[in-house]
Amino acid sequence: MTVLGVGTANGGVSILHALGLGKGCAVGVDLLTTVSLLDESCAVEDDDHGLLDSVLACWRLAGLPSADSYGWIVDSELPMGQGLKSSSSLACAALRALNESSWAGLSDHEIADLAVAAQRRAKCTLTGSLDDVWAALCPGWKLVDPEQKSSESVLLEGDMEHGLIVLLGLRGGRKSRIEPDSFNQYHQLFERAMASLASGSPLEALSANGMAVAAATDDFEALRLCNLCIATGAIAAGISGSGPAIAIICYPQDSQTLISNLSDAGLEVISTRFVTSETISEEVL
Repeated sequence: MTVLGVGTANGGVSILHALGLGKGCAVGVDLLTTVSLLDESCAVEDDDHGLLDSVLACWRLAGLPSADSYGWIVDSELPMGQGLKSSSSLACAALRALNESSWAGLSDHEIADLAVAAQRRAKCTLTGSLDDVWAALCPGWKLVDPEQKSSESVLLEGDMEHGLIVLLGLRGGRKSRIEPDSFNQYHQLFERAMASLASGSPLEALSANGMAVAAATDDFEALRLCNLCIATGAIAAGISGSGPAIAIICYPQDSQTLISNLSDAGLEVISTRFVTSETISEEVL
């Protein structure tokens, strides 16, 4: 088998859930999905939604060049189904591999639109996940309108403070179905997160959004854990996506205490950082 192209994309955490107010915001974290495109078919594990098939279908529907048959190899640092943007990361990495192999020269805007279309086709998103797609593709955070084309979708954007630690507390697979109507009941809590974001405080927004999502999903254990983390040194903490993973933001000197507390509570913990303009510059150097 020959590798025709390779693409990578980030995971991410939520700052504002798009079901709350119809606008979404996420930020990339330094956990990668790498997809290699092969010239022969190859079975792929952990693609229960058939997302890679949907990616290829959307690519061909767009009239972009492709061979009759492809295979994929996926190497991901992201746990699946935890609210850490694994589907968006997979779709974007696969599209970047196709883009490289075909010399199509697609921009991030064009890849973003195709990634949204693929996720909708695979039925692995309720909102289109455009905010998650931007987190997978670019540094910093973007507040987006998911009903718009990617080129017209960004309402606000900014970078995260450099040097922060992002701890991801993993609580196993998603146990309950997400009901969009339940998010409408907590409109005011989501508005608090939006107000923090509009004032340039994305970490305050992350915590407020986490509280709102916990209420909307009856996940009071997550709320208890987030409050415990903030009481023991975290700057911010909240559910990512619809859960069950919790994102905890802290300074490096507080990370070991928080990791110990989360481990004592029975959580697996991944330590990473935000993808910012500065981290991208470090990688280039």
